[in-house]
Amino acid sequence: MKLCAQFPTRFIGNDPQKIKDWAQAAEDLGYSYIEVPDHVFGAQARDGWIPNYNENEHFHETFVTLGFLAACTTTIRLSSGVLIIPQRQTGVVAKQAAEADLLSGGRLRLGIGVGWNHIEYEALETNWKTRGAKQAEQIEVMRLLWSEELVTFKGRFHDLDRVNIVPGPVQRPIPIWLGGTADAVLRRAAKLANGWMPIMPPGEKAEEKLEQFRGYLVENGRQPDEAPVEVWLRANEMDPEAWGRDADYWRQNGISMAMLYPMFHAGNLDGQIEILRRFKEAAKG
Repeated sequence: MKLCAQFPTRFIGNDPQKIKDWAQAAEDLGYSYIEVPDHVFGAQARDGWIPNYNENEHFHETFVTLGFLAACTTTIRLSSGVLIIPQRQTGVVAKQAAEADLLSGGRLRLGIGVGWNHIEYEALETNWKTRGAKQAEQIEVMRLLWSEELVTFKGRFHDLDRVNIVPGPVQRPIPIWLGGTADAVLRRAAKLANGWMPIMPPGEKAEEKLEQFRGYLVENGRQPDEAPVEVWLRANEMDPEAWGRDADYWRQNGISMAMLYPMFHAGNLDGQIEILRRFKEAAKG
């Protein structure tokens, strides 16, 4: 099973050397990907709405961090995990992703989602209600910008007339994976994405989602290996035994890639690296 390391943006702190040391440890341990989360704004709870993080927690900017990680590493692949793309300007994302792919030597994967935080959408002056439809069109536009010499496109959300991105990426196009578990996301991923990256605890509901996704792939004339699945294993505490059971469960269900998604603070840099070591040992099968 390929293992992916979530960049501990909320816990790693602001010391560039520690970020570099953590990334190089992930690479030295043989992880396949480092995945960088995305939020632009923190926000306070209000009117019964409680965010998954608060206004005091750190979220390093996704593309700047990916560029830094590209310079710190040589072989490990890099990914956003996930970029909330409908609240961003499509051309800017395509440009940033192309540059990150170029500077990393073709190691970028763009993981994207539609998000859960309507407060952030409002603060960024973007439309929460059209986020799914916009995401689908963004995928089409970005792939054109990464692949064509000049792009002309007119859609619901974009109007481009003979424009391009130079320099372009190494990968033409950059792989795009979708996060999320709503039925609309599964259908969109099966139709448009290079892969699917859901947060799902083991169990009957997860197996149903997996079967649905594979069915939607067939409906779109695709085979499961054309859009592989990376499962995120949410962890609320240091429990390698449970991580190993979850990895075994997903391995038995045909999943060959997993990322630990720690929701707990493991302390200093050594604690963050220890999570990487313990997960690798637990998930090796």
